Amino acid sequence: MKKIIAILLMFSSAMVFGQKKENGKIYIEHPAINVVADFTKAMVNGDTTAMKSLMTDDFRAFNAVTASPYTKGTDKAAYLRNAMFWKENLDYYSIETMRGSYPDAFEYAKDPSDNNAVTVESWDILKGVHKKTGVKADMLLHRSFTLTKGNKIRRVMNYMNPEFGSDVRAAFSTRKNGTIYNEHEHINTLRLIMAAFEHNDLDKYYSFFHPKASFNDINNPDFKVYTMEQNREKLEGLFEGYEVHGMEQVGYPDYMHYEMGDSGVLYSWWNLHVTRKSDKKDIKVPMHFQHNVDDEGKIVNIIAYYNGTLFN
Repeated sequence: MKKIIAILLMFSSAMVFGQKKENGKIYIEHPAINVVADFTKAMVNGDTTAMKSLMTDDFRAFNAVTASPYTKGTDKAAYLRNAMFWKENLDYYSIETMRGSYPDAFEYAKDPSDNNAVTVESWDILKGVHKKTGVKADMLLHRSFTLTKGNKIRRVMNYMNPEFGSDVRAAFSTRKNGTIYNEHEHINTLRLIMAAFEHNDLDKYYSFFHPKASFNDINNPDFKVYTMEQNREKLEGLFEGYEVHGMEQVGYPDYMHYEMGDSGVLYSWWNLHVTRKSDKKDIKVPMHFQHNVDDEGKIVNIIAYYNGTLFN
């Protein structure tokens, strides 16, 4: 009997939790969607007169990402000033619907009122370049508009990343981000790496690398990242087809220790001199390298820049 009662209780609970109740309708076409589109177009064009005509007098805007739940929001006049800030300070300014998305209009059945008649949700991308700093805006923007029965915008909730504003403010200051060296123990390591390569001493060459180092080459298909084993196979193939005469240093290497990220990078420029064994053709290949160094002085990543067609 207890088993039957338990089964009935489980069945009745499933029915309760499985029930659905409509709370209005959703529209892909609606006059309110057109109002939001006109409002966005006016904002991008800096037409505050057109924007104002689409807003109620008691309009309020909220930044849902950073605002306090107790904030009173931004009023109509302040919002219009903010809209002009974007227009006046961004080149190539645009707000466009995100690819694959479209705005929706909701008419809720629960607690409808003339002041809360329609909600429009939009998913957009805001783009532009700050005119003075060159900081690029390319960010997702989600907005939730509340419109009155008369299709006036009464409220908007903005969901956007505040990082762009932080980057712009930071760009107006001068900030040191580490130290650059032209003599350093890591530069000594770099010279030893290049000497080992020049003399086809691959065991010594790879001894300066972390076992799990990554190897990047702009000539790799799809910029594929190689493991140490894959990269060694590639270099062995190079020595089979070419005789290496030397790695000629161009200028001098730099070691940069960055404060942000607490990381170190070696930058260097070289001319690789080889002779192709098949036809005895002498070839010079200008090369640029970036070597990332860990706390123990091991190379954890390398990026090689050169014109691979010169070997052909």
